[in-house]
Amino acid sequence: MALKKKEYKSGKRFEPKLHIKKDDMVVVISGNSKGQKGKVLQVFPKLGKAIVEGVNMVTKHKKATQTTESGRVQEPAAIHVAKLMVIDKSGNATRIGRKIVDGKLVRYSKKSGEII
Repeated sequence: MALKKKEYKSGKRFEPKLHIKKDDMVVVISGNSKGQKGKVLQVFPKLGKAIVEGVNMVTKHKKATQTTESGRVQEPAAIHVAKLMVIDKSGNATRIGRKIVDGKLVRYSKKSGEII
């Protein structure tokens, strides 16, 4: 009888390291929101998605509560990280690399070489 491999919820054993982090400025490179820029509000590494300010807006129908009114509200929805590129300090969309500087792993721009 063969041993079964341990199954995980996301289908992967470890969380992947993503090229984007919270508070990064990114640009959308494909899809309906192509060309839009925004700040990353939240990242979901296990899903491989992120929520970007002002990008991939969807309409939610909200129920009235004691503090808020009911109605239709525009909210940003999650977008896959493969559709996002980080904007470096010079304002260009760039790929991200990692290197060790002074014993710390840092992200750097592949286009300009500067540390992000």
